[in-house]
Amino acid sequence: MNQTAPIKKTATDSTPEVPPALLFEMIRSFVTLAATLNLSHAVKELDSTRQTVRRHISQLETAMGAPLFLVEDRRYHLSGLGESVLPDAKDILARGTLWMRGQTRAVGMLQRLQANVGDWDFYQQQQPLGKVWSDSSLVLRETLRAWTMASGEIESKWFSHVRPYLIIYRQSDIGWICVEFGQKSVYVKWFGQDYARSSIGRPISKMPAGVEFSHLIYEAFDEVQAAQMPRLDHVFTRMPRAGLDGLAPVAYQRLILSGSFPDGSPAVMSLVLPVDEVNITDLAAKDSIVLDAVEPFDFPAEEAIFEKLLDDQ
Repeated sequence: MNQTAPIKKTATDSTPEVPPALLFEMIRSFVTLAATLNLSHAVKELDSTRQTVRRHISQLETAMGAPLFLVEDRRYHLSGLGESVLPDAKDILARGTLWMRGQTRAVGMLQRLQANVGDWDFYQQQQPLGKVWSDSSLVLRETLRAWTMASGEIESKWFSHVRPYLIIYRQSDIGWICVEFGQKSVYVKWFGQDYARSSIGRPISKMPAGVEFSHLIYEAFDEVQAAQMPRLDHVFTRMPRAGLDGLAPVAYQRLILSGSFPDGSPAVMSLVLPVDEVNITDLAAKDSIVLDAVEPFDFPAEEAIFEKLLDDQ
């Protein structure tokens, strides 16, 4: 393999400032070429020219001081640097695009996302994790407690009583795929066990709002797993419901937890709980939204949970 020699920079080198619009296009060229690993395909997808894409990559490599790609027989491969900076490049594109559309902003330093496409709406706002402890839902508090006791291990005995309420995902080459829907999970309540079974092994669906919006929605799964930390979101959206025409409004809170399978491979667990009201800033037509009554979860009393856990020790 022919590897491009490292691009040396000295203390006296000064990299000229790149206009923001050009930088955005340079990053688009990098991300697209990284996805296709074929210059002709990237040029076609970008509606650009070979010279332009090559120049963009060269400018980025000069600024970073090392190659982003290795080339062998005119075939492109990401270098070590290219692989390490690609996630940030995708994130910059997604956040920049959505920021310009007014679909993303920070509320109290926490993420808020919004998309409106035809009859479909989606609002998501990250919440302080401390809200779990003041929430009225026992299953929410108990799931977080069980996660800490189980050290994130899915098959741990400390997780057994909350696992039926969870949706579990496994990381794969095509992203996070559903591998288990708890029989008492909201997904099963909404769509039925048969529909849930048919979704096993499928990647998380893409949002109607486009690739960039989907990237930020599901970036939360990667962040939770990478940081080994929980995340709490409030969500309002519209989705099909059995027996109803069109889309029905749905509001829920979602707790995402990092975890691991018995073989040590990464997992993410999601607890979704319908709510009567969500904490989302500037939710459009909030006063006119009519939600279905929230059915209480059939969750054992807290005293019974502790007694069972102590007996199992």
